[in-house]
This record gives sequence, C-alpha cells and structure tokens, in this order.
Amino acid sequence: MAAPEEPELSQAQTEKLLQFQDLTGLESMDQCRRTLEQHNWNIEAAVQDRLNEQEGVPSVFNPPPSRPLQVNTADHRVYSYIVSRPQPRGLLGWSYYLIMLPFRFTYYTLLDIFRLALRFIRPDPRGRVTDPVGDVVSFIHSFEEMYGRSHPVFYQGTYSQALNDAKRELRYLLVYLHGDDHQDTDEFCRSTLCTEEVITFINARMLFWACSTSKPEGYRVSQALRENTYPFLAMIMLKDRKMTVVGRLEGLIQPEDLINQLTFIMDANQTYLMSERLEREERNQTQVLRQQQDEAYLASLRADQEKDRKKREEQEQRRQEEEKVRQSALAEERRRRTLEEEKERKSECLPPEPPADDPESVKIVFKLPNDTRVERRFLFGQSLSVIHDFLFSLKETPEKFQIVTNFPRRVLPCLPTDEQPNPPTLKEAGLSRSEVLFVQDLTDD
Repeated sequence: MAAPEEPELSQAQTEKLLQFQDLTGLESMDQCRRTLEQHNWNIEAAVQDRLNEQEGVPSVFNPPPSRPLQVNTADHRVYSYIVSRPQPRGLLGWSYYLIMLPFRFTYYTLLDIFRLALRFIRPDPRGRVTDPVGDVVSFIHSFEEMYGRSHPVFYQGTYSQALNDAKRELRYLLVYLHGDDHQDTDEFCRSTLCTEEVITFINARMLFWACSTSKPEGYRVSQALRENTYPFLAMIMLKDRKMTVVGRLEGLIQPEDLINQLTFIMDANQTYLMSERLEREERNQTQVLRQQQDEAYLASLRADQEKDRKKREEQEQRRQEEEKVRQSALAEERRRRTLEEEKERKSECLPPEPPADDPESVKIVFKLPNDTRVERRFLFGQSLSVIHDFLFSLKETPEKFQIVTNFPRRVLPCLPTDEQPNPPTLKEAGLSRSEVLFVQDLTDD
C-alpha cells in the first residue's frame, strides 16, 4: 500500500524550511521539515531546540525526568559559568537571612501556586508570538525608561534575524534574557550591563540581542535556551557551519568578571570562527573563480558564435553573389539567344536584294561602329524599316542602334512611333541612288 503523500508547503513554509536548513546546516530536507512541524513551524524555537541537541541538552520533545540546575562545566561543548548569590556573613547577616527565609519561601511558593493556577484557568499569553519585532522594540523602550539610553546597542529585530545576521557576518551573538521579577535583574542592569567598559566591549566585538521573558518573543527564546536563573547571557556563533551556543553565563556577574568570561569564550572559539572565515573566503574565491571561468567561457562562446555568424553571413553573401552572377549569366544567355533568334527571324523576312540594273534600286554603304563596311541594294519604294531589319540581322551590328546620314546629319526614322506608325520609304526619306549611312551604337544609352 502506497504511503500517503505529504501536503504541499505554502510559500511562507517553504521560506522557513530553507531558512532553517541554512541556519542549522542540516542536509536532509525531510528532517528539517519534521523538526519544523514538531515546533508548529516556529522557526526560532526549532532552531534553538536544534542548538540544544548539539550542546547535549535534551530536546523539548524528550524532556528528562528532572531538570538539572546547571549545565555540566566538564562538558567541553558548551562553556557554562554560574554566579551563586553571596552567603550571609556574620551573626547579623545570618540572623536576617534566617528571619527572612520563611517569608521569602512563603512568598515565592504562593507566587508559583498562583501562576500555576492561573495557567490552568487562562493559557499563558506569552505562548503565542504575534509581533516578535514589537516585543523587542517594546523591551528596549522599557529598558531605556528604567536605566537610561547608555547601554550596549540592542539588535532591533527578531531572534531569528539576529541569528541570520550573526551567521552572515561571522560575528558573535550575545543573547540577554531579562527577568523582570528576579531580585538580581535591577542591580545587574545598573551595575554591570550599563557600565562604560561593558558597553564598549560588547559594541566592538559582537551583536547584542535582548528581550524580556515577559514578552512572547523573549519567553519563546527562554523556552529554547532553558536558563536556570537570571540574569542570563548566552554566546552564540557559527561553528562547524551551524549556529551553536558556545557559552552560558548565569547569575549576578560583575563587569570585570563579565568581560573576562566573554573574552575567555571568544578566545576558546576563535579558531572555529577563523576556520569559518577562511572556509567562507575559500568558497567565495572558488565562486569568483568559477564565475570568472564561466564569464570567460561565455565570452569565448559568444566570440565563437559571432565568428560562426560572420562566417555564415560571408558564406551566404558569397552564395548570393554567386547566385546573382549565375542568374545574370543565365539572363544574358537567354537574352543572347533571344537576340540571335530575332536576328535570324528578321533575316528570313527580308525581301530579296534587287539587281544592280534595276532603275528603282538604291545602293547603300553602311559604316558599322566597328569600322567595317557593309553594302546592299534596296528599292526606293521600300520602307526604312527594311534597312533597319537588314542591319539588325547582321552579327556585327549592335543590339540597339540608329541610322544617321552624313550631310546633312539627320537620324532616319526607321522604327514606327506613336506620331509616325509607318516609317517613310527610302524615296520619301530623300535618299539618292547611292548613299553612305552611318550606324550609331545606342546599346549603352
């Protein structure tokens, strides 16, 4: 029995599928699709869940029996640094701690019970992200109202966009999750995050993305990164062609300690980043070389095509010229044959030459253009057209000609015209018994 076909993806789902494959480096498109479908096509949660699997943190679809309090620092895949709260000192400190302990325990227990009951009554609104950019921008505004505008440059975009930019630019991405209700959040923001040395360090070396966990976008990233306490910082970079969490900092950390820990994480992973940069540069050089080779090949191909085109055009031009010459030769041959046939017909139709003693005979000497002389007798009563036909039948006579008297010089009207359809006779033309006429070539005209 054939397996049912998977439904076709929409354009938005296809874009998310390609983006997820690019961020995670997975080669199998089916695996990418299954992962996104498990996360209801939530690309941020799917990407982070994939990062967690690479770090050794269980997937959200296979949770452990009990959630560990911290990541094992012996695991070389992810560096984890947790700052514990200072223990009370002296009799007064321990007395205050023990007195406040029941109140704190009762407060946080009741708060957790209230939140749990509220979750059963009304689903957590943070579970549905509708405007991730708006969540980030809203947090930035709230942060500046509370702590001022002197802070590291916040990335004003979604978590997924920050991952994309960090991957494209081969930069570190520092993620900060802001816990509004945590007792150490305010001190961390004022005493650590907004100090001049931390601001300068972060702005010069990495992208900085932050959001409150009370916002849907921050809550979603929190569910993916699974922080243990606040303040929480995660360092992410491109490692082995995948965006990977390489460091986790949790707890109230001091400015100098924060800079030292971030520097340690960057130094420990600098070789990976350099390797990625070299590999990308090699890919770019290979791509440029391939592009240059393709352009050279296309240029050579266009040159060959142009050469072939010109060769075909020259061949076609020669063929047309040869055909034109051949057609001209055929036309000339047809014209020559037609002329010969016409000359033969004219010769056959000529009246016989009268005898010399005929009193009506006229002796005419014709001087041809080639300086030859032809002599023949005609009758006075014959038309001038007979003279023209006689000369036309001769091989030496040009195709077109006219007959001219010497003195006075005049052209004899030997051919019929509209004004004179019947040419005059020799007598009417005023010829004497002996004449010398000149044949003038009109072929060029």
